[in-house]
Amino acid sequence: MRNTTTLRSILPATLALGAALALAACGGAEEEDVEYEVGAEVLSGGEMITRDPEDPAVPVDIPDVEMTNASEEEIEAAQAEAATE
Repeated sequence: MRNTTTLRSILPATLALGAALALAACGGAEEEDVEYEVGAEVLSGGEMITRDPEDPAVPVDIPDVEMTNASEEEIEAAQAEAATE
């Protein structure tokens, strides 16, 4: 009986001390100023390449088609076709 009583009285204090030490270890580190360098060579001459908004674009014809759901017959036909492949 005495061993469990001692353990129950020491365990909370031990856990609290461990948590305090863990927080102190994390918060005590000073951040270093790290300078990162790109490992690439600029070959464009330093100019940004952009699209000219005045340049005529390629015309694209988008059909005006009303979107409808597939019928049950079309669904069954597609499933049967997929099953044979």
